[in-house]
Amino acid sequence: MITYEYPLNERIRTLLRLEDLYDRVGFFLGKSHAHAHHACLTGMFEILEVASRADLKSDLLQELDRQRTFLDALRSNPAISEDKLDGVLQEIERAFANLHALSGKTGQALRENEWLMSIKQRAGIPGGTSEFDLPSYHRWLCHSPERRRADLTEWLSTILPVHAGLSIVLRVLRESGRTSALIAFQGVYQQTPAEKPAQMLRLALGDELPCVPEISANKYALNVRFLLPEGVQKTRVYEHDVPFELTFCNL
Repeated sequence: MITYEYPLNERIRTLLRLEDLYDRVGFFLGKSHAHAHHACLTGMFEILEVASRADLKSDLLQELDRQRTFLDALRSNPAISEDKLDGVLQEIERAFANLHALSGKTGQALRENEWLMSIKQRAGIPGGTSEFDLPSYHRWLCHSPERRRADLTEWLSTILPVHAGLSIVLRVLRESGRTSALIAFQGVYQQTPAEKPAQMLRLALGDELPCVPEISANKYALNVRFLLPEGVQKTRVYEHDVPFELTFCNL
């Protein structure tokens, strides 16, 4: 099954974009080639851009505090494992404390590093980080993988609390919904949303099906069309019945 996630508000859209960027940065950090560490650094710059929203930190703190209050109220529930509950609460407490300890905007320390910001400025230009444009950056890329990784790890440490916080929020969001098995007749599905508006949709589709979902949703209706991706050709609806699973997620 291939799962497609569709955010239904700007807040969740931002968190999903950041999650993808953090995953990419972590992948390239683990590699040793200079090109991989360049990709890691440019990914870090993208995180700074996406996370520049002034209210991102307060949004995450508010949601972590809400989840902490909700979970703490479950202590008297005999169906809940107290050990597992304590583990989750400790994780939330740790993420909350680390996030709260950040001063200023996300990545403020990185923004104050003139050398990094000179690279960030040139990275926005196609081919702008060539060795003749940034000789000092070229020298850094010629360092050993271990030294480059140590530098990257230090720089990333200033924005990791955001990753820890959003990971908890998105995990809770994904686990909140109930999945329904549905069929899109002749490749089209329409539904009136439930009374409580969702924050994200998760659509799971068998990977053997030669189509991808095109989702449009608002507070009045949900529309899903399954399209045939045909490269440079104009896409068209997959005119067969499509079984799929749909989950409405809400915090």
